[in-house]
Amino acid sequence: MTSALRLRAELMLEQDRAVRRSPAVVNETYRISEGVRGSTLYGWLTEGLAGSVSEAQAMRVGAVYACVGLIGGAIAAMPFHLYARSETGRTRLDDDLWWLFNESPHPGWPAASAWQHAAQSVLLKGDGFWEILRASKYSPRIIGFEPHHPDVVRVSRIEGRNRYTLNPGTPKQRELDQDDVLHFPGIGFNGLRSMTPIAAALGSTADLALAADNHTSAFFRGGARPDHAIVVPPTMKVNEEQRDLLKETWGRQRDHYNTTGLPPVLVGGMEIKSLTVNAEDAQLLETRQQSVEDIARIMGVPPHMIGKTDASTSWGSGIEQMSIGFVRYTVARHLNVISQEINRKVWPRSRVRYGEFNLDALLEGDSKTQAEYLAKALGGPGSQGWMTVNQVRQMKNMPPIDEPWAHTVQRAGAASAATTEGTNNA
Repeated sequence: MTSALRLRAELMLEQDRAVRRSPAVVNETYRISEGVRGSTLYGWLTEGLAGSVSEAQAMRVGAVYACVGLIGGAIAAMPFHLYARSETGRTRLDDDLWWLFNESPHPGWPAASAWQHAAQSVLLKGDGFWEILRASKYSPRIIGFEPHHPDVVRVSRIEGRNRYTLNPGTPKQRELDQDDVLHFPGIGFNGLRSMTPIAAALGSTADLALAADNHTSAFFRGGARPDHAIVVPPTMKVNEEQRDLLKETWGRQRDHYNTTGLPPVLVGGMEIKSLTVNAEDAQLLETRQQSVEDIARIMGVPPHMIGKTDASTSWGSGIEQMSIGFVRYTVARHLNVISQEINRKVWPRSRVRYGEFNLDALLEGDSKTQAEYLAKALGGPGSQGWMTVNQVRQMKNMPPIDEPWAHTVQRAGAASAATTEGTNNA
């Protein structure tokens, strides 16, 4: 690091400390053009230093890309259903909001992409933001949601209410009240912003993974050969011009070897001495594998679900147990935050209407397990039924049957009595 760049970094650190001492901007995200810690410019100027990894650099790491894609894809794959509570339970609602949450929240966004964008924002930047679009300035009716990147949103508290500034310091700057923004926080939420995972935990690990990738790439670009020096015998006197000629000749021979595989030839008793360790001694592969485990641990993803299968898993056997564990302990914590934010902003203080994600799409087992579960639910041998035939058909997206028995829950006692009666009649 040059002295000029070091001085510039020290000045930015001092500016960062001054900004963070101001209580009005605690834990905010700064504009890209500001050279304070957390901004893209800071990451560019301090590239290679621990903790300076930007969002784009982190996504260049295969393990980070896989984890973000896996969690975001899981959230996008689950439908968000709307319900109304009743005295007998709840009923599904046929509402225009269903289309916004499951098909397209905004003319420029399909729902799956919007959910994946929210997941990436939370996983890498700490917070996700959706602007609530209403029919007019004076209408509470919601007609859409527009996702915004966390870097263009600044959060502040004014008179006890959160204010969201979009595109601060630009001609497009707008102010929004907290009731007009869906704010999906992550870990360490303090009422304004959450901790940035890249700065809090992921930065140094991703930086190490990038360094290992770059070193490995340079190693193989050099023909998978370590650096060497040509050792000249003491009896051979070599002047400066001859040294340059040896360097040029050796370079051509090594390039020729890299393309044809033919070994170079040395004369006059000259020898080759290795100056660097080889890939095995440097433990490049072990370092990269350890980075995968660390990133998976930070993201809450089992390593075997992003392709690291060299060690046995403790999550049980089969894809069913893997999926159940991943949904319960990783995806569910994000879904709870998203559902609560939607319910408190879309239906404020409502005890009747609410929405929730349908986890059945990811928690379903194999066909044999489902058959056993549904048989017991219908009141099979040795079990007390709790579902009707039409309820089961509805789960499988099948039309109902217009028969009396299809609307009745089978009870074990009733089934036994019916069986006994049939035997006596016979």
